[in-house]
Amino acid sequence: MTDITASTFIRQDMAGERPAPVKTTGFTGFVRTRLLNSPTNILLTLVSALLIWFTVIPALKFLLVDAVWVGKDREACLEQNVGHAVGACWPYVTAKFGQFMYGFYPDAERWRVNLTYGLAVVLLVPLLIPRLPAKGLNAGLFFFALPVVAFFLLYGGGLSGFGVSWTAATLQLFAESVDTAGNALVRGGANLPVVGMLMWLLGKLVVLIGMLASLLIWPLVWVRDQLQASHQPVWTDLALTAIVVTALVFVIGGGSRALRSVVATAATFAGIALVIAIMGLDRGGLPIVDTRLWGGMLVTLVVSVIGIVASMPIGIALALGRRSTIPLIRLFSIAFIELVRGVPLITVLFFATYMLPLFLPGNMRIDGLVRALVGVALFSGAYMAEVIRGGLQAIPRGQAEAASALGRSWGKTTSFIVLPQALRHVIPGIVNSFISLFKDTSLVSIVALFDLLGSLKASFADPVWATPTTAFTGFAFTGLIYFVFCFGMSRYSLLVERRLNAHRRH
Repeated sequence: MTDITASTFIRQDMAGERPAPVKTTGFTGFVRTRLLNSPTNILLTLVSALLIWFTVIPALKFLLVDAVWVGKDREACLEQNVGHAVGACWPYVTAKFGQFMYGFYPDAERWRVNLTYGLAVVLLVPLLIPRLPAKGLNAGLFFFALPVVAFFLLYGGGLSGFGVSWTAATLQLFAESVDTAGNALVRGGANLPVVGMLMWLLGKLVVLIGMLASLLIWPLVWVRDQLQASHQPVWTDLALTAIVVTALVFVIGGGSRALRSVVATAATFAGIALVIAIMGLDRGGLPIVDTRLWGGMLVTLVVSVIGIVASMPIGIALALGRRSTIPLIRLFSIAFIELVRGVPLITVLFFATYMLPLFLPGNMRIDGLVRALVGVALFSGAYMAEVIRGGLQAIPRGQAEAASALGRSWGKTTSFIVLPQALRHVIPGIVNSFISLFKDTSLVSIVALFDLLGSLKASFADPVWATPTTAFTGFAFTGLIYFVFCFGMSRYSLLVERRLNAHRRH
């Protein structure tokens, strides 16, 4: 007992105070734990600080501190008149702002561009907010109704017919093209001894096919001519088209079971009629503004938005076609993707602008901007196809096998099971392609289309604003615009990615 008591230790004085723990929160904690917590991070922090000092500080000084904000001409931005080193010449941007935004679009008609921008924002913002309802209706208005309305707002013009007239004209053009090709084969075979007979027979067969096609579409052409001879060809054609389409929806949908689809179809045609009446499309519409007068931010947004919207369905179709079990579809998809991805965008634009008209019938002309849009859409679609194909390969085969075991068709399995998961996996790659396409729109200036950068370069020729800092100011202004759009797309993609991958959070 005595030994146990003797061996027991009892402290007779207070323990000394320990040092306070290292602060890991707030600005001080951030600096200590992130910037100065190791020799390597200390070195990187010093290098970054020097980089900021020699790049960001001079840029802010040029754009804000030494900038000139008010002036009427180049005299306000000259160093000898200001009395100190001159930075950005913002009066130049103010004077040329209309050219940067609209190009050479007539001043009196620029309200049409502003209205198009306003409609796009009104329809796009609710589409980007996940919690707002009626996404289907909103998407239909944005992707289908807005492009048509924007075309008649920006380009102008009216309608001379509707569905029946358009269908008859398309089929008649096809029949005439077949007949022209057959006659060309007949004329080419007349000068060849052996192969010429085969070409002559083939030409006669093609001409016969063209004649049969013309006979088949003759009733539709006759109806078109009668509609055009009426007092109100647009409204008569619209009413006939609405009746035919609604009846087809009713019959194909199974009668009374398709009542909802019939009502939606009738409401769609009612909306089309309302737009025609408001814009006066049956009376010639708005004055036509040729696309050669378009420029600036207008062309940049038109090319980028149409390229982005068109690249998704084209890319999905090519990606699925490349994985198809049908050899013809698979080989065509592979050849198209590899051919388009193997050449630069400039080559595609030149081909679409200068060589595409050579493959069209002689009486058919396509606007220069439309040709560029076709080239950009096909180019971006080929790149998008490989991005989406990567997402499709990430989906286990068991997903499709399980859907097949449950009796799902290939279309439903791909649309509702495989493709949504694949697109979710490749959101960063898709948005990266969108951002790259938005910046690559500056290449259309090579085919005589003045986008934002093209309008900027054209403004340098004005001697009224010829100063040593004019070019730097213009490029800084356009760079900020490109940064705002690209950074916005990047941040929104992160929001979508976090929302769709909520099941992976830990």
